[in-house]
Amino acid sequence: MSSEGEGLAIGIDLGTTYSCVGVWQHNRVEIIVNDQGNRTTPSYVAFTEKERLVGDAAKNQVARNPSNSVFDAKRLIGRRFSDPLVQSDAKLWPFKVIESPDDKPIIVVTYKGEEQHFSAEEISSMVLKKMREIAEAYLGTTVKNAVVTVPAYFNDAQRKATNDAGGIAGLNVLRIINEPTAAAIAYGLDRAGGSGKRNVLIFDLGGGTADVSLLTIEERTLIVKAVAGDTHLGGEDFDSRMVEHCVQLFKRQNMEDISGNARALRRLRTACERAKRILSSAIETTIEVDSLYNGIDFFSTITRAKFSELNMDFFKNSIELVDKCLADAKMDKSVVHDVVLVGGSSRIPKLQEMLQEFFNGKELNKGINQDEAVAYGATVLAAHLSGIGNTNVQDILLLDVTPLSLGVLVGREGKMSVVIPRNTTIPTKMEHNYTTDNNQTSVRLRVYEGERARAADNNYLGQLILSGIPALPRGVAKLKICFEIDANGILNVSAMEKSTGASCRTTITNDKARLSTEEINRMVENAKKYKVEDDEYRKKVNARVALEKYVYDMRNTINSKEIGAKLSRRSKKRVKSSIDEVIKWLDETHLAEVEDYEERRVGLESIYKEEKA
Repeated sequence: MSSEGEGLAIGIDLGTTYSCVGVWQHNRVEIIVNDQGNRTTPSYVAFTEKERLVGDAAKNQVARNPSNSVFDAKRLIGRRFSDPLVQSDAKLWPFKVIESPDDKPIIVVTYKGEEQHFSAEEISSMVLKKMREIAEAYLGTTVKNAVVTVPAYFNDAQRKATNDAGGIAGLNVLRIINEPTAAAIAYGLDRAGGSGKRNVLIFDLGGGTADVSLLTIEERTLIVKAVAGDTHLGGEDFDSRMVEHCVQLFKRQNMEDISGNARALRRLRTACERAKRILSSAIETTIEVDSLYNGIDFFSTITRAKFSELNMDFFKNSIELVDKCLADAKMDKSVVHDVVLVGGSSRIPKLQEMLQEFFNGKELNKGINQDEAVAYGATVLAAHLSGIGNTNVQDILLLDVTPLSLGVLVGREGKMSVVIPRNTTIPTKMEHNYTTDNNQTSVRLRVYEGERARAADNNYLGQLILSGIPALPRGVAKLKICFEIDANGILNVSAMEKSTGASCRTTITNDKARLSTEEINRMVENAKKYKVEDDEYRKKVNARVALEKYVYDMRNTINSKEIGAKLSRRSKKRVKSSIDEVIKWLDETHLAEVEDYEERRVGLESIYKEEKA
């Protein structure tokens, strides 16, 4: 992760289903609209025979091209292919995911007639680059610096993979910040200098992840007390439940099983997602798909109550996260002043009702924009880190926590010995004393993060070896292990044997789970290549559109009474024949070189000028 940089910086909410970008301008946060006029952009990347599409254009064609339209990259990033969650998701995705030699998930698509392989970092980098381009189009200048958000419960590998994605996109990532913390900044900034110390619970439920964060906000100081989360719980899961329900319904009604048809499932998922959104404001709606499978239409009515019943276990899990967060912070729910809703899925009425019930009828705070709050907070932090913005921005003090316990493997039974407990305020430095076995002269320290008792069940981060320990009986040698985490969440581990002063130190990078420098450089070059290809394709399309416009404008011109009357019958016939020839060529040619279009335009123009003269 890079140090604080100079120049303009943007804030990016890299979401599972939608992303959002903002910039600090005119003394406030501007959430930037994309080329379609939308304030959020789908986190979709699609590959076709002709081009690569990102954002709205990619999502709009997904039903026609399901196997080459990639989404949910955030559910893959930093994970291993063998992860049970990856395995269960892969069964639902229309695109193919295979295993790399080092157990990383690789996305397989067909692009321009060839099979191409992409890592989750590459797909996420394409979305990040799109957000960067949206900002650059708005600002009219190049943007390099960014603050990027991640779920609070992302582990070290997922955070570093997101940082790598930023690098591939050509961004200098100033900081990776937790999504609920970013939302808390958005909430806190509006109330800076306001009503004293307040305990605020951020309930963030998006398209793919759920996060709960408890903070104490006073003046411009935000202290995170505890976080809890599930990196695999959100609106996508609710959609999947609705799809499963509809597949069974279709099977019962028509004796047809559509579970193996990617196109039918995609069209059904789109209809289910639309119905889910409607059910946040209506108590009943319909799910309709014309000619869903084998010419059979699908029609079903779904009520808000049925939707809630289908997803009740997910809703209960969300509320359990709130309970866990409060328990970790050792805070009673009665002393929480505000419960702030963030993320599109937090609009679900049943979920709001359950949350309100948990807090004994307390009114929920819906005062910040649920879709834009995370990007808003990231933008404020970006302004703070790049030294721009007003006093409110520059005076912000943010103290976050480490979401998972950090420790080392000890003993023959492979126990996890915690050095830094979860929800410890960072930056921090903690030490723990250990000893050696009989006559042990070196120690291999394996570092893990997680909450399981057995180290192997947690997420492996890296290791270091301490040599030069005197050969002593068991329990005599004294080892001091020190864990130090900086504001960016980077972990440094050092070890020292007290009697000899032998020591070692390392920055935990977990290179095995990360992309190598060579891989990142290759992906950066690929990104440049794809941009060149995309630009070339757009130039051809624009040249074709320009020629079509010129041809039809000319046809209208010679058919008009004013101009047409000035041409002789022979001249008019020659120009019309040339126009018909170009139109025929356009109909028969899918996409030619820019020069070909220009050549035909110039040829037609010269014929018209000759006959007009």
